[in-house]
Amino acid sequence: MWNGEQAGMGKLTHFNAAGEAHMVDVGDKAVSSRCATADGWIAMLPATLQHIRHGDNRKGDVLGVARIAGIMAAKKTADLIPLCHPLALTRVELEFETRDEPASVYCRATVETRGQTGVEMEALTAVQIALLTVYDMCKAVDRGMILHEVRLLEKQGGKSGHWQRTEL
Repeated sequence: MWNGEQAGMGKLTHFNAAGEAHMVDVGDKAVSSRCATADGWIAMLPATLQHIRHGDNRKGDVLGVARIAGIMAAKKTADLIPLCHPLALTRVELEFETRDEPASVYCRATVETRGQTGVEMEALTAVQIALLTVYDMCKAVDRGMILHEVRLLEKQGGKSGHWQRTEL
């Protein structure tokens, strides 16, 4: 079983000594400021992108609804990912950018908390759900949209400190 050590990381923490899945005990960890940023994008037909830009999608403001969906998703991550800890988030920010080549919507989410565990999963979940919301709101005109490269860009805080993706 791959456990991360080959990539220079520590062992997987969601397994106990018997190899059973468990929720990591963070009770002894220090409370600290933690922040994570993730991004991703959804490719679509140029006509679909024009509907989004012009605000004439039948279902309404695509990016406005996607922003709210992403914020809600970050807040509900522990309900979706079985071993995530419920966190009191202090900030969730989603940014969108429409791009012509290829026709797409780029999403970037930044999530912050003061706590005993990080917010990487919350940032990744926010991006995924925001992009899925774009898909849902536009699928009547474009079922061929594709989500791409949802990934963690950066995390700060906690025992492991600062990590930043080097290849963008």
